[in-house]
Amino acid sequence: MPTVKYQRGDKVMGRWPGSSLYYEVKVLSFDAISQLYTVIYKDGTELELKEQDIKSVTGFQTRPRSRSRSPGRRRSRSRSPARTTRRSSSRTAAAVATAAIADSVLSTSRELKLKDTLEVRVSPLKETKAAENNSNNKHEKKEENNTPIKVNEKSEEKVEADAEKIQGRYNLRRRKDDSGAKPSAVTAEQLEKEPAQVAAPSAAALSTTLDFGGKIGAYFWLLFLPAWVLFLALQVNLEDPSLTNFPPPLPPLEAFWDTQAFGFVILWILFQALLYILPVGKLSEGMPLRSGERLKYRTNGFFAIVVSAAAVAAAVYLGFDLTYIHSHFLQLAVASFLISVLLSIYLFVRSRYAASEQLALGGSSGNVVYDFFKGHELNPRVKNFDLKFFCEMRPGLIGWCLINFAMALAEMKQHGLDAPSYSMILVNLFQLLYVADGLWNEEAILTTMDLMHDGFGFMLAFGDLVWVPFTYTLQAYYLVSHPNPLSLPVVTVIVILKLVGFYIFRKSNSEKNAFRRNPSDPKLSHLRTIPTATGKSLLVSGWWGVVRHPNYLGDLIMALAWSLPCGFSHLLPWYYMIYFIILLVHRDSRDMSECRRKYGSAWDEYCRTVRYRIIPRVY
Repeated sequence: MPTVKYQRGDKVMGRWPGSSLYYEVKVLSFDAISQLYTVIYKDGTELELKEQDIKSVTGFQTRPRSRSRSPGRRRSRSRSPARTTRRSSSRTAAAVATAAIADSVLSTSRELKLKDTLEVRVSPLKETKAAENNSNNKHEKKEENNTPIKVNEKSEEKVEADAEKIQGRYNLRRRKDDSGAKPSAVTAEQLEKEPAQVAAPSAAALSTTLDFGGKIGAYFWLLFLPAWVLFLALQVNLEDPSLTNFPPPLPPLEAFWDTQAFGFVILWILFQALLYILPVGKLSEGMPLRSGERLKYRTNGFFAIVVSAAAVAAAVYLGFDLTYIHSHFLQLAVASFLISVLLSIYLFVRSRYAASEQLALGGSSGNVVYDFFKGHELNPRVKNFDLKFFCEMRPGLIGWCLINFAMALAEMKQHGLDAPSYSMILVNLFQLLYVADGLWNEEAILTTMDLMHDGFGFMLAFGDLVWVPFTYTLQAYYLVSHPNPLSLPVVTVIVILKLVGFYIFRKSNSEKNAFRRNPSDPKLSHLRTIPTATGKSLLVSGWWGVVRHPNYLGDLIMALAWSLPCGFSHLLPWYYMIYFIILLVHRDSRDMSECRRKYGSAWDEYCRTVRYRIIPRVY
């Protein structure tokens, strides 16, 4: 087996794609299949580079201008253009930038100096020493042990011209202030005054653009989300849940709390935590973090739902009345909300003591409320117990199926039926299939934005423990008191619609996950791609060549199939469909702006190639 030249954690000089510029990078990993190194720049950008595009830091030396020389003497030693060309052609010179300086660290005067940037040229160590041996200048010999960098000054017009040539294919434009620190060329004064190693910028300096309305939006969502869940829980319980009866009457204050319901939620979460830590199932490896580390995850979610189903069946057999969930739906929602708030407070407090590389860029704004809402720490863990991964896939998602099943039992009890109605069966089966598929392919969630980029705070804690189990079950809750008979032909059409949506959803997500994990997989060799400056590629064929978000298209079709069994008498059971459309518009807008910032001109080319966003030829 061939040896790997550079190891994880090594600091080396990596060539920026499409240019001759080298920047200091840190090696994250090496893919033996693709023979590519994953490296990270000081601005947080990750690229995949070939070995020939990486050089050792010790292979470069700097030779700063001597202050002891007069301007006239420096001019007298300058070479003619012809001599300079001959000398440069005899060397394997490459352009290098030695430091990435965060905008938040630079003073105003230093920002002005950055305008007069120079292209830095470096020479191999041996040639530099040879040149020094032939030199009679005592000052140069004195600085031999300082590994200086030789700097060739160019006019600003020349630097800009070179940059324009590179930008034809890659996004090498200067990043905006809110994108954090960036690789940059350096001035002669900085080479003389600044050390070669510059401290990495803080997490706050690397914070990404604020979303969800920014800091003001965080206050709004913290109040609106719990209030909206409360409204839905009260409205769906009305005999006539139409919006003409808004607002629903508030029950007495004591009706919101039930100690038994709180204990039931606690036991359910502990039961799922026990199943999570059992040494059953695959131990999967997550995507590389900014530090280069890959976390391990116990992906035994399908095992958890099977054991949970067996436990529920045993409870029903032993006489436990699951219709308690229907009659105490509001109290269970309030208990889950309280637990999500307590969990969010714990997560935020512990994040204050986390290392900077463990923080989420999107939740490091410096504003306490926004960071509490968005999530300050990326992957909070108690030893090997990953809190975000657990909450994302276990108590709320499997609890969604449990509540649906309880609603089917409540329908049978309330209407004296021997079996649930066709409508209730369809809703239960469709959503059970969705959850079971997600748990069967649990490893795929490790490549999603939630796991890779979003911090774990109130947004995800509330969404996982309250939003999913108590809003996604509204259709089943609605059918308990508002049955909707379906004929067999209608049932057949709805089932076909569901299967089509599920097929598109699963195939497109599987294709995306496989490509993200191993772009060099021979099974994906038929797919066409567009290379980007980040070292990654954009799919422009297969499912991702039809529309930009084929998984969203499948989701949308499935949401329609979930809503149709409830009929058209009221708008409330169509809540999920409406919510999902709003969510898709938000996600599409967010993805467009983020990908344009990240991929630059390559994203513009992608948009010209794949014209339709979610629905072909319509949107």
